[in-house]
Amino acid sequence: MKFQQKLPIIQSDIKKHGLDGWLLYDFRRSNDIGCELLEVPEDTLLTRRFFYWIPKHGEPLKLIHGVESHNLNHLPGDSIVYQTWEQLDAGLKKILQGQHKIAMEYSPKNCLPYLSKVDAGTMEMIRSFDVEVVSSADLLQQFNSVMDEHQLKTHLYAAEVVDKTVEEAWQFISGKLSKQQSVSEYDVQQFILKKFTERNCVVDDAPLCAVNANAANPHYSPSKESFDPIREDDFILIDLSCKQKTPCSVFADITRMGVAAKSPTPRQLEIFTIVRAAQKAGTDLVQDRFAKGKPIMGWEVDHACRQIIESAGYGDFFTHRTGHSLGAHIHGNGTHMDNFETKDTRSILSGTCFTIEPGIYIPGELGVRLEYDVLVYPDRTVSVTGGIQEEIRCLMP
Repeated sequence: MKFQQKLPIIQSDIKKHGLDGWLLYDFRRSNDIGCELLEVPEDTLLTRRFFYWIPKHGEPLKLIHGVESHNLNHLPGDSIVYQTWEQLDAGLKKILQGQHKIAMEYSPKNCLPYLSKVDAGTMEMIRSFDVEVVSSADLLQQFNSVMDEHQLKTHLYAAEVVDKTVEEAWQFISGKLSKQQSVSEYDVQQFILKKFTERNCVVDDAPLCAVNANAANPHYSPSKESFDPIREDDFILIDLSCKQKTPCSVFADITRMGVAAKSPTPRQLEIFTIVRAAQKAGTDLVQDRFAKGKPIMGWEVDHACRQIIESAGYGDFFTHRTGHSLGAHIHGNGTHMDNFETKDTRSILSGTCFTIEPGIYIPGELGVRLEYDVLVYPDRTVSVTGGIQEEIRCLMP
């Protein structure tokens, strides 16, 4: 949907939120999410400040420097061209005169740093015109995280790819071990990347394969220079994500657990069972709320998962948020499942996709993370994509 088509929807949302308008600001692409909404091409040279004012009704206004006055020609609305700082100030005064409450890419107390794009000095300048500034977080989400039919299909394709590829990775490890051939974390990573290429998929981050204590570091990743071998009885975590190599595609992201043995140890099974119960608790909450037509915020999903792990006595070992939005990048712009690193008070919207990935990480011993994707269809149906792991994958016959 082009911006011209989005504009009536944006203005309707502005009115629903009781706002006078939405002021988008950028300097040197500091507001990347704003530029994306405004469809400013990535190769556009942005060296001067610009503002784009969307009122609750009527035509937008552009405030743009004379050197780059053409940069917003693709957008509707008249232009106020400035050269000096005094002219910039006068332009803002003209735009904001008579306005009372506006939205900008700002997060109170930087609660949502992913959305906090307006610097403190610019905020001071805007507030000097006697306007109240609120966060555009809820406005933005409708346009940067809700998927269209094409994006939904690409996510489902990627979800099939990661599910199939991780199963092939387990078979790869099992085959090597059964033949007493050497295999390493790095070998598994490269095997997965090769499969992704064969299936016309690309990555933001390389797949992660971690054995034993390495998995206790959520961001551990093997490299050509640094990796551990995989041996019999090792406990193995594989985290992989990809998207289709096509424009506007959406990622899928999963994590699975396996053991190079006939069966897991009681300790491994204990931790796995707790993490799976936490994952299920978060998913059940999302499905229940949408089935009842009730809103749900990202922090509530994190809270539901975290309660399970805390009640089992492992709260100190769940050291990251429960999940993240999925989009054109592995970490999307929509609601995150977070009441830990931040408190994400945005509602989960229909037509969006996100991960649920609780974990327990015990330094020097092991780490368990279970991750799948939750897709909320436009009709509010909630589905898990990427497959569900109910048992630890045992690799030895």
